[in-house]
Amino acid sequence: MRIAVVALGKIGLPLAVQFADAGHEVIGVDVNPSTVETVNAGKEPFPGEAHLAEKLAELVPAGKLQATTDYAKAVPGADAIVLVVPLFVNDETWEPDFAWMDAATKSLAEHLTPGTLISYETTLPVGTTRNRWKPMIEEISGLTEGKDFHLVFSPERVLTGRVFQDLRRYPKLVGGLSEAGTKAAIDFYESVLSFDERPDLPRENGVWDMGSAEAAEMAKLAETTYRDVNIGLANQFAVYADKEGIDVQRVIDACNSQPYSHIHRPGIAVGGHCIPVYPRLYLSTDPDASVVRTARTFNASMPSYVVGRVTELLGSLAGMKVVVLGASYRGGVKETAFSGVFATVDELRKAGAQVLVHDPMYTDEELAKFGWDAYHLGEPVDAAIVQADHAEYRTITPADLPGVKVLLDGRRVTNPNLWTGTPRLVIGDVAAN
Repeated sequence: MRIAVVALGKIGLPLAVQFADAGHEVIGVDVNPSTVETVNAGKEPFPGEAHLAEKLAELVPAGKLQATTDYAKAVPGADAIVLVVPLFVNDETWEPDFAWMDAATKSLAEHLTPGTLISYETTLPVGTTRNRWKPMIEEISGLTEGKDFHLVFSPERVLTGRVFQDLRRYPKLVGGLSEAGTKAAIDFYESVLSFDERPDLPRENGVWDMGSAEAAEMAKLAETTYRDVNIGLANQFAVYADKEGIDVQRVIDACNSQPYSHIHRPGIAVGGHCIPVYPRLYLSTDPDASVVRTARTFNASMPSYVVGRVTELLGSLAGMKVVVLGASYRGGVKETAFSGVFATVDELRKAGAQVLVHDPMYTDEELAKFGWDAYHLGEPVDAAIVQADHAEYRTITPADLPGVKVLLDGRRVTNPNLWTGTPRLVIGDVAAN
């Protein structure tokens, strides 16, 4: 098959590589000329994705994968088009911002030819495939969905850093606007993916027909919103445990020792492209979902809560040097999407602190672009807040932070045995150290 992949980001590019590695002719489209140039050189435009570099080095020179900025080069004659264009959410209104996706959809529609399967993999509010993309593509292309082309939704369900592994591990969900479209999508994904055996699943691992595009859209929103709500509950338990002097970690371990409890872990923030975003996409079509809204709001308040804990111990933070350890939204990933670092820095600045940021994955210059002063281990500091669970922080000691009066570990990643004699706090245990 000839396959076009629209948007060569941290999900789109591994997908393009997966399709090419399965023996198909793949051309990727991206608006960033630098990304296109790097891919066409057989190199990875971003670090951290397992096996991506070696696969690019093999597939590009072999002519199985290429990239372009020109939709006219990629779309006409394609058997399948897969879109993984980012969808943003307005931080104030919580409404989805379709600007990038609208632009990509219009561009592909202008060059669409009959006989093409179009699959959206970007997470969408329920009803978007049918009510937004279908009429837009039909109007611009002059073609009819279900007759001249098929349109489906098939959400990506992978984690950056392990995309190829997750493509094998998790069932591929497909929801079409017609039976013929669903069948075409199932045939397509079965030809480009292979799956691990999963005896734990209620049915054989593989491509699963969800019955409709709306069901597939909801499945992706539901699985991620569940995590946000669960974390919100864990954070609520942790805040209460702090008041009562209880170690919430022991409580959660005890609860999860039987098979009906699956409480997640509390933490300073919920970041990344998915968990803090998709509940808001869900709320955009189900605004009465009060449980979802409350959890999202509570999770967003955790950086403020953590700074308040530090203030309770030290008093006023005015003029104090406070370092936030970790700019990334999670350990081992060089990505700041919706990272808790932003709110934590803002709250510290509101308290009058002199804020510094440390992250082993970022250079001083990269941190400066965010408006942060870089911190280097060994420099004097009054307090420290662990925001990302980088492996490097597992062995950090007071000697690495000369003068530190308190460490608040928002991820429970530091070793309490290394902090004897220096106050070390964790969320959900007021007497941690």
